[in-house]
Amino acid sequence: MIAIYARVSTEEQAKKGFSLEDQLKECRKKANSEEVIEYVDRGMSGEFLDRHALTKLRNDVREGLITKVVCLDPDRLSRKLMNQLIITDEIEKRGVELVFVTSEYTKTPEGNLFYSMRGAIAEFEKAKINERMSRGRREKARQGKVLRNFQIYGYDYDKETSRIIINQEEANVVKLIFDLFTKPNDLVEGINGIAKYLTNKGIPTKRGAKIWHRQVVRQLLMNQVYTGKFFQNRWNTEGMLGNKYKSKDERVPMKERPKEEWIPIDCPAIIDEETFKHAQTLLEQSRRRWAKKSKNDYLLSGLIRCGDCNNTMVGIKTTNWGQTVYIYTDVKNYAGAKHPGCGRRINVSKLDQEVWETILNWLNAPEEIAAATERDGEEDTPDFDEIEIERLHSEIGKVKAGRKKLLNLFSEGLDISEEEIRESLKELKEKEERLSKQLEELEKVRKKNDQHIYGKKLLQEAAEFYFSKGQQNLTFEDKKSLIRHVVKEIRVYEDRIKIYTF
Repeated sequence: MIAIYARVSTEEQAKKGFSLEDQLKECRKKANSEEVIEYVDRGMSGEFLDRHALTKLRNDVREGLITKVVCLDPDRLSRKLMNQLIITDEIEKRGVELVFVTSEYTKTPEGNLFYSMRGAIAEFEKAKINERMSRGRREKARQGKVLRNFQIYGYDYDKETSRIIINQEEANVVKLIFDLFTKPNDLVEGINGIAKYLTNKGIPTKRGAKIWHRQVVRQLLMNQVYTGKFFQNRWNTEGMLGNKYKSKDERVPMKERPKEEWIPIDCPAIIDEETFKHAQTLLEQSRRRWAKKSKNDYLLSGLIRCGDCNNTMVGIKTTNWGQTVYIYTDVKNYAGAKHPGCGRRINVSKLDQEVWETILNWLNAPEEIAAATERDGEEDTPDFDEIEIERLHSEIGKVKAGRKKLLNLFSEGLDISEEEIRESLKELKEKEERLSKQLEELEKVRKKNDQHIYGKKLLQEAAEFYFSKGQQNLTFEDKKSLIRHVVKEIRVYEDRIKIYTF
């Protein structure tokens, strides 16, 4: 029986015009027989051996069902020389004749040499195509164009301009998700709650699915594109094309490229930077703050930590002289606990009351909070920290440029001793380290100030929710939501407690 093998990838079909029908037609002519079996791989890369039709052909050759194999060109078998030689060797070992339409192949030293040269050229050509395509994509990205439709919820892809544009209906859902996650509300609790809420409301996902999963919501909350920061050339996917043909252990993972290689693209923002940063802070603590509910619900669950041993404290029910008592404790008595805790215990009612009264004192002064927020907003004095940060960035850039210039002068063979170069480079390095340290300190101060201003905003939002509901109408869940909106952590010491806000 004569076998015909044909393969085409979408890329090659578009570039070379060899459709599968063309290949099969030419191969049938070469076979010159009615008794043929056709093995066809559609849209399969020639880089990998594990292809459905090719594997079937190789098996049939081993079973002795095939007497002759006809193929358009050696690069249809594979784009890699090594793989071509493996397939050829398998076929010829069984005494099966291998014939190509575009070239004559003979089992002679000259024929083998020519065959190997063609395979090497095909592999080189494939590598050049990939390199040219990658370079073209990077250049397109540098021109501010988006390479393809990345299917980002909240956005659409405009093919004519190669830009990302806002999908207003989805953008409103994005804002809703961030609001539900970062603001006090009586609708949902945590990521799972948001996923269930969206599902119950019948809001479809980007793919049109009816069910929202918690991981989809989590990925959306972590996506920086919503602040207007979209990067291309961020991920290195080299070698991943063949993952679907490999076992789990052999698959090539996606790797993040160095930041300097990322290409920023203009993208309309949906969420402000402060809200996004606050969402990231909450996500880091989500496992603690929205843990699976126990039989008894505790107002401060997920927020308390022992001030001495640093263990988290959880609520438990115990008995004291026959009476049921609820306490928060840092004791970890489960198998594998790294730190058993120092045995701190505090009455649930006592701590809940103390924390809630503190929160009430904050919430009952909305005028002061509003005034402070307005003063922060109206302040029009120059931001000296910002000016200094900009100056330090400029100085560090000059130092790097000076170091590069020194190395260039030395490489050009100018009359400068190696010792002078070394001394100058050392001075520049020390200066860069000094400037970088100053920059780091200023960045910390600015971040702290930004967080302080945002903390006031969070308190203002909590106050608005509190007064909209009224103290008498607040449910247990409302109180939990209010506390979690403004409190980052509660540290319990022997003689005091300390409340840390955002």
